Amino acid sequence: MGKDTFELAGQQWPKVTWWKMKGMRFVYLTLWAAMITSATNGYDGSLMNGLEAMDSWNESYNHPTGSTLGLLAAAMSIGSMLSIPVVPYVADVFGRRAGVVTGCIIMLFGVALVSIGYHIALFVVGRIILGFGLGIAQLTDIDEKECSPLLVTELVHPQHRAIYSTIYNSLWYVGSLIGACVALGTNHIQGSEWSWRVPCLLQGIPSICQLIFIWTVPESPRWLISKGKLEQAKQVLAYVHAQGDENDALVNAEFDEIQQTIALEKEFEGNNWSEFWSTPGNRHRSIILISIGFFSQWSGNGIVSYFLPKVLALIGITNSNTVLTINLVLSAVNVVSATGICFFVDKIGRRKLFLTSSCAMLACYVSTTIALARFTLDKGGGNTNAANAVLVFIFLFYISYNIGYSGLLVSYSSEILPYRLRAKGLTIMFFCVDLSLWFNQYVNPIALLKIGWKYYIVYCVFLVFEIFVVWKYYVETKEIPLEEIVKMFDGDRAILGGAAASEKVNQLTGRNDSVGFDGEKAITTQVELR
Repeated sequence: MGKDTFELAGQQWPKVTWWKMKGMRFVYLTLWAAMITSATNGYDGSLMNGLEAMDSWNESYNHPTGSTLGLLAAAMSIGSMLSIPVVPYVADVFGRRAGVVTGCIIMLFGVALVSIGYHIALFVVGRIILGFGLGIAQLTDIDEKECSPLLVTELVHPQHRAIYSTIYNSLWYVGSLIGACVALGTNHIQGSEWSWRVPCLLQGIPSICQLIFIWTVPESPRWLISKGKLEQAKQVLAYVHAQGDENDALVNAEFDEIQQTIALEKEFEGNNWSEFWSTPGNRHRSIILISIGFFSQWSGNGIVSYFLPKVLALIGITNSNTVLTINLVLSAVNVVSATGICFFVDKIGRRKLFLTSSCAMLACYVSTTIALARFTLDKGGGNTNAANAVLVFIFLFYISYNIGYSGLLVSYSSEILPYRLRAKGLTIMFFCVDLSLWFNQYVNPIALLKIGWKYYIVYCVFLVFEIFVVWKYYVETKEIPLEEIVKMFDGDRAILGGAAASEKVNQLTGRNDSVGFDGEKAITTQVELR
């Protein structure tokens, strides 16, 4: 494959410069309205770290620790899990944009309850509602989680798919950075509950922005085709990828391949949950979806992401401004490292990034555990070198995590799934994310309170298991067109459009000719054969 070309439907196509194409430029600049959902979740993670460090918040809720603190943090994940049965159907029936809007409205109601909460129960209920709305906005964006990632994956030019879909989840850290800045600033509001209420209120701004600007983003061409809106789908493809030229060769190739693939899937495949364990290829996908969901939160990142003040307390750092400053710097480093790696996904490859990330995280976690032990076991806990080492390895750990799991969580999961299973497959992955988040957020503060630094050993062991699973099951999808990645899992049973579709129809119908494939003709032929 040349440097100035990319492959789609078995052909080489010239690369494009997005800012030189009017339609593509406009859509790419407005896609942030869909991608901002990820930043909303990142803001929440940083917000909880900030609130835990604020004296005013702790006084308002009687200094929560252990299981109470765990419930406060886990409430949002509980809400996300409750949304899971609803999300795929909202995304597939009403469209990606409608799902994002529905989720945003629910999130705003949750933000209101959290911000006015004078009792811990109201704070928890508000966060559950907030998580429920976020679950719909992402999954419909499902992610956090679906509509937004699906809309991004299915709308961008095939040349830019990897970068844009990877950036989506990396924006978690943009939200985290904003949350860290806000918490550090409002912490200086002395003697007022507004020091913690303001950060809570500001959590609703992304949802308001999405409600306004999401309508500037076109609907997914794949969703439109699946609903029979062929003319509208082609117009979207032409507008975004070819400056409105519906006769463009690439637009027609994309349109035909998507249409043919969906037609074949509807004709020869079902669309229910049992498909995920009915074939070897789908069982392989399920292993990846389930594992990547748990690995994204059980790699040890959950301790610092939501309980940084408790971790820093292990090395004697308790001053609120110091904790909030470290939180701010860590968020800034994460933004740079997570976003930067997005531009190397297609150069390095997914599998290599996952393996590198997991191995580097293990090295950092072992080093952190040793440093924590040295600091704690040292008489008086005054080992400054050990404390500084913990801080350094916290930063190195997150850089290592961002190499693989920050951006690739959504993009890789989307890539390995055929269209008919994409929404439900991401639902499975995000259910595992929410389940692992719920466990982390509830159990981590209890474990840190009871056994301190020894809890890190648990994650060291788990990271060894993680490396094995990634090495054994994760496949490389680098530079493979979205509609053709199915061949990596299903082999000769793969259903895809283009030239391969003709061969698939011949196999399934018993025909052996060289007639080109036509989606409607293939379906008609099947009816006649029955």
